[in-house]
Formats: sequence, C-alpha cells, structure tokens
Amino acid sequence: MVVGDVTTGTDVLIIGAGPAGYVAAIRAGQLDLDVTLVEKDAYGGTCLNDGCIPSKALITATDVAHEAGNAEEMGIHADPAVDLAKMMDWKDDVVGQLTGGVEKLCKANGVNLLEGTATFADENTVRVSHSGEGQGSETLEFEHAIVATGSRPIQIPGFDYSDEPVLDSTQALALDSVPDSMVIVGAGYIGMELAGVYAKLGTDVTVIEMLDSILPGYDDDLKRPVKQRANDLGIDFHFGYAASEWSETGDGIQVVAEPAEQAAADGGQAEAVEDEALELDAEKVLVAVGREPVSDTLDLEEAGVETDDRGFIQTDSRTRSNVEHILAVGDVAGEPMLAHKGSTEGQVAAEVIAGEPSAVDYQAMPAAVFTEPEIGTVGMSEAEAEEAGFETAVGKFPFRASGRALTTGESDGFVKIVADDEQGYVLGAQIVGPEASELVAELGLAIELGATLEDVASTVHTHPTLSEAVMEAAENALGHAIHTLNR
Repeated sequence: MVVGDVTTGTDVLIIGAGPAGYVAAIRAGQLDLDVTLVEKDAYGGTCLNDGCIPSKALITATDVAHEAGNAEEMGIHADPAVDLAKMMDWKDDVVGQLTGGVEKLCKANGVNLLEGTATFADENTVRVSHSGEGQGSETLEFEHAIVATGSRPIQIPGFDYSDEPVLDSTQALALDSVPDSMVIVGAGYIGMELAGVYAKLGTDVTVIEMLDSILPGYDDDLKRPVKQRANDLGIDFHFGYAASEWSETGDGIQVVAEPAEQAAADGGQAEAVEDEALELDAEKVLVAVGREPVSDTLDLEEAGVETDDRGFIQTDSRTRSNVEHILAVGDVAGEPMLAHKGSTEGQVAAEVIAGEPSAVDYQAMPAAVFTEPEIGTVGMSEAEAEEAGFETAVGKFPFRASGRALTTGESDGFVKIVADDEQGYVLGAQIVGPEASELVAELGLAIELGATLEDVASTVHTHPTLSEAVMEAAENALGHAIHTLNR
C-alpha cells in the first residue's frame, strides 16, 4: 500500500462493466453481496458502446435505405438520400439510452460504481488508478474478484489504428462521411457485417481474407447465401491473401496483400488464387481479423492467476480461475466471444460466490451473424452430432417455400434441425435467412428443455410467420412436412 492511499474493502470486486461484468454486478447485488464495479471507460463495455448495439443500429438503418431503393418489383420506386451525420446521431442516442440504463440498474441494485483502472497487487488486493490529472489512486481489498475486462481488436503489423486511414471496428462505426472505397481485411463476422453496411451506403468495398472462404467455422451451405448476397451488393473478394502494408497515394491509399501460402482454414489449407501480390487502392482500410483478450493490463501474475498462450484466463464450469476466489467471465475467459455468453457467465459467477450450485452449460449457447441474410446457430451441427456418436435425423425447410418469407421479399436460406434419430431429441439447428437471429431462440429452448422433433412439430405456429419454417423443418425430419418435399 502506498502511504496516503485510501484503503476500502468489498465482498465482490468486478473489473469491467461490459455485458459480463455489469450482469455479474447486478446479480451479486440481488444476492445481497457488497459489490464494487470498476470501469475505466464506459458502462456497457464494447458491446453497448462500440460493438453489438451500434453495429446493429447501422445495419438496420442501411437496410432501410437499401430496401427502399431496391423495391421496384413491389411497385415501389425511391431514391433514398442518406444523411450519415443524422444516422450516427440516432445510433449514438440508442447507445446512450442503453448505457445510461446500465448505470441506473447497477445503482438500483446497490452496486458501488468506481471509475478507474484496476491492477492486482496480490490475490486479495487491487490498486485502482483514477483518470485525470491529480486524481490519484486507491487500494481496494476483496474477498472475491470477477475479471470481466473483455477484448480488443487484434492489430496486424504495419496497420496502426492511430493512422487516420486505418480503422478498427470501433472507428468504422463512427465515421463522419461515407468513404468512396474501402478495403476490409478479414471476412469474419465483423468484416462481413461492416462490408454490408458500407456497400449499402455506396462504398466500393473489397474484402481480403487469408482463408479460403468467408465466416470461418460456419458450414458451407450457411455461408453460400451470404456470399451470394455480398456479390449482389458489389463486394469484391480476394481469398488466400494477407495484408502486408499500406502507403499513401495522391488521392488515397494503396493496400498491398501477399499470398498466404499455407493459411489454415477449418482444419485445411487455403492457397492464393494468384501467386503475385495484390495492390488495392482505397480511401480507408478496415482491419477486422479478430479480437484478443484484455488481460495483459491487470498484473494477473501478482495474484497468481494463469492465462493460456493467447492471454485467455482459463476457467472451470463455475467460472473460477486457478485461484479459486478469482473468477473470470466474458471475452477474457475465452471463446466464443459472445455478449450473451458473457452475461450468462456473469450470472453464474455471482451465484457461485453467493454459494449457490450454479454452473455454465454451453450446450444450448446460440450464435448469430447479422449479415444479409442472417445466420443463427445453436447446439450441434450434423457433422458434430455424428462425430459425437449420434445417428442423426435431419430436417430442412427452405424459406422460398415460406409464405411469410415471400411476402417480405427475403426468401433466401433455410432452417435445418439436427436430432437424435433414436429418441428424437433436438441436438442442434442452423438457420440462414430472414430473422435467423430471432428464430434460433425457439430451437435453443428446445435443446434446453430436452424437446423432441415431435414436440416442435406438434406445436402450433401462427400463420403466416417465419417461425412456421421451424415447425416444417421438424416435420421434414419426421418425414411428413406439408410444404416441402420430404427426404
């Protein structure tokens, strides 16, 4: 302890107020624990301020503009004018409403809010440095700690986010003008979502990717409609290339991409289509090659907390690190980096500290990609189920056979259900199409409850709705779908 420091104590110290941290704080407050939540930037973390919420706001806004300008077959002729400044103001208002709500909820549940940066001094003490000249620091002793410091964009050599033409995802969500052209490095979910946003705003978008396809980790049949829609938007792709450098030109920048000779792709190899380097002219370059945990700023070694070689804090099913009274939740605790996964872990961590028999069950953890069309998945894929030893029953229903999908003008994609053939239990689902992120929740519930194909198929769904596709996919797996041919 530094002489002159103020030392205070708390039952539960939580470092980071993103979806994992603030949920842990609120739940711990509900359980009558004395809770202190330390945040250095903004309540709500990356998700609310710089990620999930602002990106979905811009996706929605650009979708509205694009659909209005491309609805001739419905008899609608329009040429929307986009006011980007006004769009960004609206996005910021949404963010402000949610982050303000987080702060109010924390206070209402008795959480002590502390602004600053926390670092471990030992396994029961942190020092909190306050920002601003003359603000100083203080020492905080705790019985339990929850690390929820999240993640940050990975930076690749030669592309410094402090250089004006080089953007990370946060900066790409706050531009004050629409770039004429943009190179996006990385075709994962962040790169693909933002490629769609800027293509719909009129930007000439080029995506370069080290691997051999978009959205690594997703099945080809899910990716195919997304790639086709991106092509329809005029997005260009170069697979098997890695960005190596950029330089200024007379009217913008030039990005150089070298062949990635042996880039791993879902267990395979990706090879460049051409042997020569690419030289791509653009106004901006967005680097979206993934995220890394924020664990190197915490002095974890002082508390004896171990990380893996990527910097993730290893935890058990009860979110405990190797130091039992120090827990970790959210992105800093490992893949998948999903806000709802972090929130679930945050609730579990608070309940574990309170002595409840709580643990995280990842079996029905959904994931979504907000591309056009959307992708939603939960549970096992067909290949994963077979690898786990199940004899599978698979049902599929195309949105082109859905009356409601046709009336929305969005009929690409399908619902696919994977079940255990012997017992009929739903094991997983993959959806690509309109509102996939919403529809997948029904199948997550089915997995959580141990529902069978018969349960889903016999549940009456409102007509006409997109959710009927879920019912029909279950019926297809049983061999008696009405509106599509059965296998």
